[in-house]
Amino acid sequence: MEDDAAIADSLVVGLGRHGFDVSVAQDGATALRLVDRCDLVLLDLGLPDLDGSEVCRRVRETSGVPIIVVSARSGELDRVVLLEMGADDYVVKPFGLRELVARIRAVSRRSGDDSSTQRLDLGALVVDLRTHEVTVDGAVVDLTPKEFDLLAHLARDPGAALNRRDILEEVWDVNWYGSPKTLDVHVASLRRKIGHPEWIQAVRGVGFKLSVP
Repeated sequence: MEDDAAIADSLVVGLGRHGFDVSVAQDGATALRLVDRCDLVLLDLGLPDLDGSEVCRRVRETSGVPIIVVSARSGELDRVVLLEMGADDYVVKPFGLRELVARIRAVSRRSGDDSSTQRLDLGALVVDLRTHEVTVDGAVVDLTPKEFDLLAHLARDPGAALNRRDILEEVWDVNWYGSPKTLDVHVASLRRKIGHPEWIQAVRGVGFKLSVP
């Protein structure tokens, strides 16, 4: 949903090169008609007929499709209001295509709508991306949303040593500026809750990996 034809055209080309099929709506009314056909929405706030916040509100009344706001409005209040209205992420213009692609993929993974499998079966550990349910030896494990996201991220590539910074960017935010210690806190909590602390291994100088026998 972008009213600037030049920006819309560049996004169609750029995102197309990354394997995305893109449809463009240059006004809010058209966007609302197209949303049921979309797996994810990029929403500009400066549409000619409806403010983007109104489009976001109307979409959220009927759909859970992921929404990434793309706007030149950089104020904290703008971001907070849109996120509270149901947007999944907020990108400030100008932005790089690589950043946008990373955010699209991260939001898609969190929503369980990307092309990867919806159920990660690692033997004793099962992570269901559709229901947000984790079981260990058949017993349900009660996790916070962020703990689930972290475990799901590790489970998508079991055995691989994942970089700390990459984990923070994927699970928390591309522009994460908080303390990196938050990752250690969540790892410690996950180890305790799943009951097998040895499954989440620290890789010195790199980060963490999930290794379920």
